Amino acid sequence: MHVAVLAWGLAMVLQARQPALVESAGRAVWRRMQSWTAAPSGLGLVGVLWALMPCSLLYSALLVAALSGGVWQGAWAMALFGIGSGIWLLAGPWIWGQLRMRLNAARADWGTRLAGVLLCAMAGWALWMDVIAKSSLWCA
Repeated sequence: MHVAVLAWGLAMVLQARQPALVESAGRAVWRRMQSWTAAPSGLGLVGVLWALMPCSLLYSALLVAALSGGVWQGAWAMALFGIGSGIWLLAGPWIWGQLRMRLNAARADWGTRLAGVLLCAMAGWALWMDVIAKSSLWCA
């Protein structure tokens, strides 16, 4: 998995865009979902489906809540996560609109390349930890 993420990051660095396969898959899914968003009930359904997508940040918050020491502490942790996420979800589109107005195409390319470099760094670190660090425990 780490090698696949590393390859994805390298593709972003070299091409300054998401890999075409991922982009076309995302567009195909959105075409199917777009007709659902016309009705208010369909919009709610799309929101629920979106919430069910794997998200490491959500799973991290759930882990923090589970390890918090009690039901009320866990509920409080999840409530704070929801409040923080809600603020960002409301402010994010506005912030993105402001950034998009200020960036030109060259800067956007470099932003994508930077995201690819960061993705490669994280995948490289994960590979290092899985392959080198764990095997050194056996050799010690």
